[in-house]
Amino acid sequence: MTTQTTTHGAAVPAEHLDPSKPHALEHITVVDFTRVLAGPTCTRMLADAGARIIKVERPGTGDDTRQMGPFASDGTSEYYRFANLGKESIALNLKDPGDLGLVKAMIAEADVVVENFRPGVMAKLGLDPVELVRRHPRLIVCSISGFGQYGPLHLEAAYDTVIQAVSGIMDATGAPDGGPTRVGTSISDILGGIFGYCGIVTALVARERTGKGTTVDVAMLDATFSTMEQGLMDALGIHQRPERIGNRHPSMAPFDTYSCADQLIAICVGNDHLFAILADTLGKPELAADSRFATNVDRTNNQAELKQAMEAVLRTDSAAAWHGRLEDAGIPASLVLNVDDTRRLEHIKVRGMVKEVDGFQVPGNPIKFGAYNSLGTMIPSPELDNRGDALRAEFAPGDVPRQPKGGDA
Repeated sequence: MTTQTTTHGAAVPAEHLDPSKPHALEHITVVDFTRVLAGPTCTRMLADAGARIIKVERPGTGDDTRQMGPFASDGTSEYYRFANLGKESIALNLKDPGDLGLVKAMIAEADVVVENFRPGVMAKLGLDPVELVRRHPRLIVCSISGFGQYGPLHLEAAYDTVIQAVSGIMDATGAPDGGPTRVGTSISDILGGIFGYCGIVTALVARERTGKGTTVDVAMLDATFSTMEQGLMDALGIHQRPERIGNRHPSMAPFDTYSCADQLIAICVGNDHLFAILADTLGKPELAADSRFATNVDRTNNQAELKQAMEAVLRTDSAAAWHGRLEDAGIPASLVLNVDDTRRLEHIKVRGMVKEVDGFQVPGNPIKFGAYNSLGTMIPSPELDNRGDALRAEFAPGDVPRQPKGGDA
């Protein structure tokens, strides 16, 4: 097996980032009606897996994020670039009969349609997801929205922060003596995109077995709510109202961020054996013998006193020095980094999580395959209508009927 070696000496299969490997979904064609972040995240993931993504955009302006910063030195949007790598763009007016006819011709040959309009918009355009699947039995139509395609809130407008607010994740985030805090990324949008990808790939596998397509309904609220497992253990399990607890874990200790002489360090100890090692590493073996800290339950109940005792020691040296000692002892720990620090880590580089496409650095593909391409798409995000003429020619009605991939069996 061909390997490359990191600065830490760890052998890594070079084949994981081999661009010559086939892509897992290179036989799949997707018509992409998405914009902003949730839907484009889903179709960017499909592009990284090798699917052909035909992005349908509004004439003149295109995706809203084309006008959103931050902007690169050439004036293009990094927001748009990150979420739309590997796609082809065509600008179409879906209210124009000719353009709508072209869209329907694309859909007839597609495997997947992805959209994140407000529920009901596709139906008003004559592209109702249920009807599309009825007409093309092998087609998969994924709809990603704030609240889903049905339910009392399904017609409510939603952006990421709205969903963070209603899902409970905003109320769960922040210091106990502070207010609810937005998570430091558009987590609800991203989760909607990830779950959309999961739903589509699941439906593709099922289609291989049954020959049937399906609709896929992903709500950003459902996706975010489902990740709230700690809070839901309280709310659903023991019927208690969760409260903000900052960086600490609700049921394990020590499991928090701690002050050193210069900066914070995260230390995570999940069992009694590790705690004894931590106590020795801190030069305080008596902590492990203290009845207040004898078991994980004891430590969790007395986490404030334990944190005070630990920080009295940790503040005697730098976070980097303590990190070295803890790492040598096998204690899970890390400095608290800014993402600008994280992107410079050798580990991030080795795993291909930053790559250069068309002269710009972009996030890499987090899914690593053994047999398939893990580098992901190297095709830059498209200029508006960059494939418009070619796509119009490809899907224009011809003299010889074509066999639609997603069409009637």
